[in-house]
Amino acid sequence: MTPDDVTAALQEKFGEAATFSPPDAWQVEIEEMRLLVISSDPWLRLMTPIAPMEEAKAFRAQILEANFAQTQEARYATHQGILWGLVQYDFESLGKPLFGRAIAQLTDLKAQGLKVLFYRIMEAQITQIITDAKLQGLSLEATIRKQDRFYSEGVMGEMGEADYQQKAMSAWRNQLERLWPTVDVDKANR
Repeated sequence: MTPDDVTAALQEKFGEAATFSPPDAWQVEIEEMRLLVISSDPWLRLMTPIAPMEEAKAFRAQILEANFAQTQEARYATHQGILWGLVQYDFESLGKPLFGRAIAQLTDLKAQGLKVLFYRIMEAQITQIITDAKLQGLSLEATIRKQDRFYSEGVMGEMGEADYQQKAMSAWRNQLERLWPTVDVDKANR
């Protein structure tokens, strides 16, 4: 690709929201999305801010795992106190289809924000609860009753309104039911 190709591709996809700052930078700002494209010979970097690093600190392990297994060409990166979604390509070998795929991946990372990382932590914790319950010989129903008792006794924190407690317990129940069959305690103990 050439700088003119980048300008054309961004304008084709984003219209007037895409601006060029000669000699080597482009920016797109639409709704909640900000995309920066910077040419730094021989690289072309596409990036979007995800969240302040202060908010993302708790998710460091999940960020590294995602970079290894889930983010495809896009990666999480940090710079100037910001967690970024980043894709970097050799400018000369980059084609329009790959450029479009990079934009789509960054758009997905931005849309997910920190939620997807939070859900991974929660799923790991619920999986641990299930593992512990199975090792104790508890059934799914007994585990749900135990969680319900913990909430009603305040062990899981102050829930406030009864409606909120019901919603929280419903969410727990759904996750326990969804993940229960996926946990094999024989494999967990190896």
